[in-house]
Amino acid sequence: MPELPEVQALVDFLSERAVGEAITGVELGSITVLKTYSPPPDALVGAPVESASRHGKFIDLDCGGTHLIFHLARAGWLRWYEEVPATRLRPGKSPIALRVRLSDGSGFDLTEAGTKKRLAAYITGSPQEVPGIASLGPDPLSPDFTQDVFAGILAERRAQIKGVLRDQSIIAGIGNAYSDEILHVAKISPFAIAARLSEEEVESLYAAVRGTLAAAVRTASGRPAAELKDAKRAGMRVHGRTGEICPECGDVVREVSFADSSLQYCATCQTGGKPLADRRTSKFLK
Repeated sequence: MPELPEVQALVDFLSERAVGEAITGVELGSITVLKTYSPPPDALVGAPVESASRHGKFIDLDCGGTHLIFHLARAGWLRWYEEVPATRLRPGKSPIALRVRLSDGSGFDLTEAGTKKRLAAYITGSPQEVPGIASLGPDPLSPDFTQDVFAGILAERRAQIKGVLRDQSIIAGIGNAYSDEILHVAKISPFAIAARLSEEEVESLYAAVRGTLAAAVRTASGRPAAELKDAKRAGMRVHGRTGEICPECGDVVREVSFADSSLQYCATCQTGGKPLADRRTSKFLK
């Protein structure tokens, strides 16, 4: 799933290539991808792409006051073309959910692999009309997201810190991968209770949030959309590296699996050497 750094890189990519062009076509490859009914996709035809921006993990193209907004969800991605294929989409015949054509012949597809179709697109007059945007928490890279603000957020949450970091209504833009990375950098267990973190742990975690995300944004910046997934994977310290060596201490990277996801961590760095068990059975392996 693309998270804040990759989404920001896609926004920068679209700012360079799409802004200044006009939309000449919007085609739906999936009936369910579009979550709004008015205005229709044809309302975008002829509209200039004036800006690209980000709201958490949502990408927002302002097209002359009408916004094309999309969320790539877990398995979605953006495929860019310098020259869009001439063939028109046939709904249900490919992984392509939506295609946008631009006035210079370029454009992009929104694609989604797998059977769980969660990619979502919206055409609206205001980003705040999108429910997922209206309920977003603060952006962790915003200047307003200070350590005091962060400490106040954590003090109110008697929940595991991993879940707090991933909750978009609490903090916008962090997902499964970067929450693993942030907690590893901060040397905090993913099962630690947010409200019980010490002042020193909150300070360390705040620095890890800002530093990890900022570094990932720098790494992703300027890369073509096609290279962002590989760059994200290559930059991970523990996420997706079960069984590999922790780059910090040399211990093995461990995993906790859930019904539809998993987390990775280092016991030596984060849990005092105690391997975490699946939280459905016990807190720690004995």
